[in-house]
Amino acid sequence: MPARRRVYASARGPLPRLADPFASRARMRRHARLFPLAQLPEGGTVLDVGCGSIGLRALAPQLAITGLDLVARPEYEGPFVQADASVSIPFADGEFDLVYCSSVIEHVPPERRGRLAAEIRRVGRGFFVQTPAFAFPIEPHSLLPLAHWLPRPLARRYWRLGAEGRSEPVALLRRQELENLLEVPAIAERIGPFVKSWVCIAAVPR
Repeated sequence: MPARRRVYASARGPLPRLADPFASRARMRRHARLFPLAQLPEGGTVLDVGCGSIGLRALAPQLAITGLDLVARPEYEGPFVQADASVSIPFADGEFDLVYCSSVIEHVPPERRGRLAAEIRRVGRGFFVQTPAFAFPIEPHSLLPLAHWLPRPLARRYWRLGAEGRSEPVALLRRQELENLLEVPAIAERIGPFVKSWVCIAAVPR
């Protein structure tokens, strides 16, 4: 049974506590539906970019996963490397069967996203990259309606009211931007008529 991972563990206020069970179930459904498309071979190796404290291990603890994060994660169980993936991933070309990167690329400044995408494609024979969709009306980090659609000066003030409490909004991606970066079509993950997130998958070659 996968470990229970709180999606909004570091967020504040009552709304994250209400939203967390729904977000956790959504991640489990995404994993069950889309992760098999990566065609990771039995015993294949995975690099989890932006792993946080547990990352993909919460959903697939049986996999051979190496975590990578911008900050030290002494609580991470398993091999771990601290590095800025938008500068350089300290592994050889094709060293991993799959590079996994979930809800990370939107936190990277737009001018550095190309480098991150290039590094993901370089070190992995395949990849699985997910990011929240700009088109979804609820900003998923602050949990505020329309927060990511406002002009930046207004968004900064509004953002402080949300679950994250940060003054600098996350820059969500549109479908075309993600596809341009990773050079594969993006799969839509929907809630009703709305696209909740985009997922780009390059299957591991056989």
